[in-house]
Amino acid sequence: MHGQAAERAVPGRRTALALVGVDKSELARGDVAVTGAGWRATTLLDAAVELLPGARKPIGSRTRLRVHLGTAEVLARVVQIRSIGPGEHGLARLVLETPLVARGGDRFVVRSFSPVTTIGGGVVLDPFPAPRPRLRQRRLAAGQLPIERLLVLAQEAGLAGLSTDSLPTRLGLLPGQVPTLITEAGKDLLSLGATVVARHALAAEATRLVEVLRRYHKEHPIDPGMSLQALRAAVPAPAPPPAVLDAVLEVGTRARQLEVTGSVARLAGWHPAFDAHTSDLREILARRLVDARWEVPTLAELEREFPGAPIRALLAHLAREGTAEPIDQERYAAPQALESFRSGLEAALAELGKATPAELRERFGLTRKYLIPLLEWADRRGITRRAGDARVLARLTAGKGGP
Repeated sequence: MHGQAAERAVPGRRTALALVGVDKSELARGDVAVTGAGWRATTLLDAAVELLPGARKPIGSRTRLRVHLGTAEVLARVVQIRSIGPGEHGLARLVLETPLVARGGDRFVVRSFSPVTTIGGGVVLDPFPAPRPRLRQRRLAAGQLPIERLLVLAQEAGLAGLSTDSLPTRLGLLPGQVPTLITEAGKDLLSLGATVVARHALAAEATRLVEVLRRYHKEHPIDPGMSLQALRAAVPAPAPPPAVLDAVLEVGTRARQLEVTGSVARLAGWHPAFDAHTSDLREILARRLVDARWEVPTLAELEREFPGAPIRALLAHLAREGTAEPIDQERYAAPQALESFRSGLEAALAELGKATPAELRERFGLTRKYLIPLLEWADRRGITRRAGDARVLARLTAGKGGP
């Protein structure tokens, strides 16, 4: 097709392409013009190879060959192969010395390195094989249907899943055929946006995370569960897409293996467990906060006061019960103490209009060590706001243009 405009060309028709911005010197035999996502050159091919009966000798590991695919001719080394003799066929991984563009199902011719003689041919099973698993462990075969090959690739990909953009190239299909194929494999595959993942991989990881949670509960018996952030970090690297991790948790939840509440995951039906000693500590700690009133101790101070006790976990539990409230990351106070401080602070500022920390220190009889964290808590709660060096009531200044 030369000298005439055409929208498309079919196989078998010689065609001239007008390539804008490409110099003739940049082109070489075997170059390929492509459109759409998923195309890229490769230096590895997993293939089914067959030798002609008249081939002079078998090919084995490290044999050097000439591979002719399309118009490209590249040198390659054969690896991960059981010896293939004349008239025989088998699987081989071809390490190409020059990158070329290939897709699943492409056929190629094999010639010996020297003398240059045609000795056989083959078909590409996977143009982008991963280093693992090894070829002999893969369940690829030349006669597989596209859906069979898709399921093999998905199982191998595990939680990383397969990019839908890569499937036309890896399976040797038109892009428009891929959605139908994924739908046909629906009971075995889950489509998550631009990724498809094997349902078996999701279920296996959900079961593994159950054991992670079981160990966590054993080590942290009074925690409400494991944070989702920590649970996600427990998934083996490389980290799968977030949508895949969400799907794993959903699988575990539907199977009633685990529960997710807010940002915490736990085994289904699990509740914090307190032994007699821990229960006593909980009561003592709650009383300690009540007695402290506004002189709120830090976590470090409490840990020194109760050596060996799980202070952070106990305080977090008291906060969930409503018998403690965090002031900041290092302090918890009794709710009634905070309520009385709020009332006193509002009364003082209603009377004074505004007050500096020094003035409030005299009012409450507190040192800066205890007063400043309480004032910052009041700021965050929207009770007060800063006005220069002083504090004013936020509700009295809302909507005003300044202090």
